[in-house]
Amino acid sequence: MHLRVKDLMSAQPHACAVSEPASAAARIMWEHDCGIVPVVSGDGRLVGVVTDRDICMATYLQGRPPAEIPVRQLMTREPIACHPDDEVLWAEHLMAERQIHRLPVVDHHGAPVGMLSLGDLARGSTASGDGRRKGDLRDDLLQTMAAIARPRVQSPLPH
Repeated sequence: MHLRVKDLMSAQPHACAVSEPASAAARIMWEHDCGIVPVVSGDGRLVGVVTDRDICMATYLQGRPPAEIPVRQLMTREPIACHPDDEVLWAEHLMAERQIHRLPVVDHHGAPVGMLSLGDLARGSTASGDGRRKGDLRDDLLQTMAAIARPRVQSPLPH
């Protein structure tokens, strides 16, 4: 039996609507102690994600408070996501390939049902319920973390 995303993910993420201001996403982050918020369309489908860093950089670069910046302007559009029944190894592959720390989990309609983080993977590496040795799980996690931590080319700040 292989470990599935649903075995490790944080369930029922708090989302904001694409029509809301960045301050709504910041409020969710504060109230629920998280650094990422799924952004949903009117029908509840995942259309983006916004991170605490996205909000911070937008307010700095635009010189405006979060209440004046629409989430749709700063969210990552068409985010990479996985499904609850996907194997954890597949999710780790996506995170490593895209250098992301957190991965939205969506149902078959595209609605967010969870979030898988590096912390979730670390906690999962101490379990051995998928037939692999704990050491193998830890090696997979270390490889994922190393891939995510690879330096990226930074664009210069606008003048």
